Amino acid sequence: MADRDNPTRESDQIEPKQWVKWAQTLQAEAQSGLAYATNPFDIERYERLRDLSVEIMNTYTDAGMEKVRTMFANETGYQTPKIDVRGAVVKNGKILLVQEKLNADRWSLPGGWADVGLSLKENIEKEVREEAGLEVKATRLVAIYNWLKSYVDAPFSMYKMVMLCEPVGEGHFVDNAETENVAYFSLGELPPLTRKVSRDLIVRCLSASKDWDHTPYIE
Repeated sequence: MADRDNPTRESDQIEPKQWVKWAQTLQAEAQSGLAYATNPFDIERYERLRDLSVEIMNTYTDAGMEKVRTMFANETGYQTPKIDVRGAVVKNGKILLVQEKLNADRWSLPGGWADVGLSLKENIEKEVREEAGLEVKATRLVAIYNWLKSYVDAPFSMYKMVMLCEPVGEGHFVDNAETENVAYFSLGELPPLTRKVSRDLIVRCLSASKDWDHTPYIE
């Protein structure tokens, strides 16, 4: 029984991830409403819903009020998940990772947001070329993750698509705006990873590289 002088509120028993999920839902409904509403009173209500989703998200994540507000305010039209693409290059049982400039001591699979006008394979090949300096051909799908459901709390929904890639040349790393180093790592010597990838994802990539009958993992 709760202490009468210090009662337990029902909201105190709710997991932060649930609040984040509610905030994402509020944001999606508000954004869709703003995309189609013409009545100024309806627009005002949807804007208030979006403001409320920002407040909730800021309370239960470390994203920061202004960052959350900027991401929400820049979203227009009917809300759909963002697409993050990653390329996995495996050589002699080791996987290629890039060191990010924004996360100086953290490493990731080369990749980023998918660009409009390019196919999934073209997006991944471009990211590997730009971030790792390696010309590759994306060959096989490893996994499609509902990333924010399992790994990261953020203001939006995101699908992460990972493909195995085969080098089509030696390549040469060139310092760029996003990455400052590139190297191959075995599973037992993985460096600190960014939140954009996980050890589980790396394991799947290494396993798939040895199994031509690999069935893609899809959440």
